[in-house]
Amino acid sequence: MGQFSLKGKVALVTGAVHGIGFGIACAMHKAGATVVFNDRNSDRFEETMERYKAEGVDTRGYVCDVTDEAQVEAMVADITRDVGSVDILVNNAGSIIRKPMLEMSPEEFRFIIEVNLNAPFVVSRAVLPGMVEKRAGKIINICSMTSELGRTTLAGYASSKGGLKMLTKNIASEFGHLNIQCNGIGPGYIETPQTDPLRERQPDGSRHPFDSFIISKTPAERWGTVEDLTGPAVFLASPASDFINGHILYVDGGLLATIGKQPN
Repeated sequence: MGQFSLKGKVALVTGAVHGIGFGIACAMHKAGATVVFNDRNSDRFEETMERYKAEGVDTRGYVCDVTDEAQVEAMVADITRDVGSVDILVNNAGSIIRKPMLEMSPEEFRFIIEVNLNAPFVVSRAVLPGMVEKRAGKIINICSMTSELGRTTLAGYASSKGGLKMLTKNIASEFGHLNIQCNGIGPGYIETPQTDPLRERQPDGSRHPFDSFIISKTPAERWGTVEDLTGPAVFLASPASDFINGHILYVDGGLLATIGKQPN
């Protein structure tokens, strides 16, 4: 099973302070990688480092706003100095604003595009020269089912994730001949602290309406877990995926495969 090993590799997971990014970072460490992460908020560093330590993960964190090109360039230089050049990049940092389109300001729309699409471009652009020099590298973009489907109140988010899908394919097209693979992971609806309120039982014991909606649309009849995403992430970071490029792997319990259940 050595083809799934990340031993000797340096993995940068952006925004890996909780949830999906944290889980992926821990999994890559267990697969042998040296893991580093960033957070734009220095106030959370001590707490985040304690959580990694509790998982047995020896990591380094860097204060960096991934939308700021100068900060990103400085962070990548610091990572190269401290642990080596980046072999694996996971563009995980992201944001969401849920508002009907006519209530969303252009400034809010631009903010989501900046964080979810421009930042992956900026960070990828910063690590790619090192990958080109080594003629090897893995970039994994955390996409979304809204890379394929629209949904009410998500005009900015869906636009950014659709764009991220195409950035993924374009990086694959431009750098594939240099043994650099760029793929995406499209999570389905995942159990995280942010989605806990959507899964709370109602006072009468029934499911939350949104919970019922997701269960009815998902062939697996459950929400995904962060652990459901870690195997695919390690796979796409490993030599096992060397001939996979420009692909978006949807980890969604089959949701995108169906239009839903037939009414009784």
